[in-house]
Amino acid sequence: MQQSGLIKLFAVTLAVFTLTACESSGGVKDGEAENQNVATTENTQTQAVPEDPSVGVETTENSAAMSNPLLDQTTIYFGFDRSEIRPEFKEILNAHAEYLKSNTQARIILEGHCDERGTVEYNLALGERRANATKSYLITQGVSTSQIDTVSFGEERPAMVGSSENAWAKNRRSEIKYQAR
Repeated sequence: MQQSGLIKLFAVTLAVFTLTACESSGGVKDGEAENQNVATTENTQTQAVPEDPSVGVETTENSAAMSNPLLDQTTIYFGFDRSEIRPEFKEILNAHAEYLKSNTQARIILEGHCDERGTVEYNLALGERRANATKSYLITQGVSTSQIDTVSFGEERPAMVGSSENAWAKNRRSEIKYQAR
């Protein structure tokens, strides 16, 4: 009888020893396991939060932003010497308008840009017209004017450096920049 009690005691001791050995065999020193869990949690949270447009926005809004891939598109392109919204960009702007209407604390800056052709003054004015055209479109879709600011950079911040039609086309744009709170 005593022998079976010793066997049980030995088995329990062996099990405890094995569990203890497994716990420390991961190469983690005391105190590091907690930091490792925090890092894993932070990585998970980082993956769940999309980039702009939802910077500084609550978690429920992040899921709304993730549900519409059009919100990832934040550049509207224009024709040469034009500031009218092209039909192919209206769906993108409609998605941003819906997001802004449902998240009234969200704010954006619309940046107007131009290619290198034209004078500095002309390009600043054209960039302003492009930013304002984008703003006007969003307002007609129901976005509050208090959520939108505009700025023109003219030719000063090219998306693509070069003097080719491809580079110029990439620089004739309005960019939607969501502001962090």
